[in-house]
Amino acid sequence: MIINFIQWSKKSLFSNWWNSLITLFCIYLLFLIIPPFINWAILDATFSGKLKTDCTAGGACWVFIRVWFEKLMYGFYPVENIWRINLSFIIFIGTIGLSFFVREKYKLYILFFLIFIFPFIAFILIRGGFGLTIVETREWGGLALTFILAIFGIILSFPLGVLLAMGRRSEMPIIKYFCICFIETWRGIPLITVLFAAAVMFPLLLPSGTLVDKLLRVAIGIAIFESAYVAEVVRGGLQSLPRGQYDAAKSIGMGYWQMNFFIVLPQAIKTVIPGITNTFIALLKDTPLIYLIGMAEILGIVNMAKANPYWLGMAVEGYVFAAIIFGVVSFILSSYSQKLEKKFSTENK
Repeated sequence: MIINFIQWSKKSLFSNWWNSLITLFCIYLLFLIIPPFINWAILDATFSGKLKTDCTAGGACWVFIRVWFEKLMYGFYPVENIWRINLSFIIFIGTIGLSFFVREKYKLYILFFLIFIFPFIAFILIRGGFGLTIVETREWGGLALTFILAIFGIILSFPLGVLLAMGRRSEMPIIKYFCICFIETWRGIPLITVLFAAAVMFPLLLPSGTLVDKLLRVAIGIAIFESAYVAEVVRGGLQSLPRGQYDAAKSIGMGYWQMNFFIVLPQAIKTVIPGITNTFIALLKDTPLIYLIGMAEILGIVNMAKANPYWLGMAVEGYVFAAIIFGVVSFILSSYSQKLEKKFSTENK
């Protein structure tokens, strides 16, 4: 292993004088950054206690995270009902995990469940109804709200983006130009504008007395916004396929939908897995913008906590904690996409 590492280093890091200089400079920067951070975050940090006064070591005060942990995870959701949020995420993670062990023919049913059934189950569980106490969405928050918006956005934006990509390549002018206008309009609007429009302007356009939940408006706005980017990524995959794939499908009598869903789309999507993953990671990291319209996801809770007079000066610990969570989730998504790339790769087959 050591010999392989030395060979890799010579080839990748010290192949010439210029690469060697850059490598040494990067090592120097890491030397300046990592040891002080380790001292602050671990060696000199305070992990136990319940009060700010317990933090006397001079390093990070992780007591702040410990005290605010429940709020960082669930916002102001009632403590006695937190099990409903946990159960929703267990169902989601369990369903995804199940897809790794079932046969290919059953994965389509799992996908159908995640797109069309799971959102309703999760909404009923988390908000309430059917015998469960109703918890208004204004009480939702923390990391749970971040994941709710990200998961809902991914579930809705992906199929919508695929349809928009297909529509943009349609031979019917009405469908084609509608999809082009839709995609270019949404790609040209900043997300913060979409959020303000969904939260503030949209209710003004509704008939008097008509109420649509704020969180639902924002979630739909985010999903539609991201679908425009997904559409362009998928369209790139569709354009990369040779014309022969379309002609071959038509030659065996396949119709338009059969050709696209059984021949074209499977090949196109597997070539754009990195782009789709990048879009979903960007969606996850864009969710903190909802704090600007009065919704407290994890960074919103951090901002509220650091403004507490008793915990002034604890902002760094909160931001580092949030950064670690976002980094871990992004790394998991990226790693999974790389595995999918290797699984569907045909270069070495």
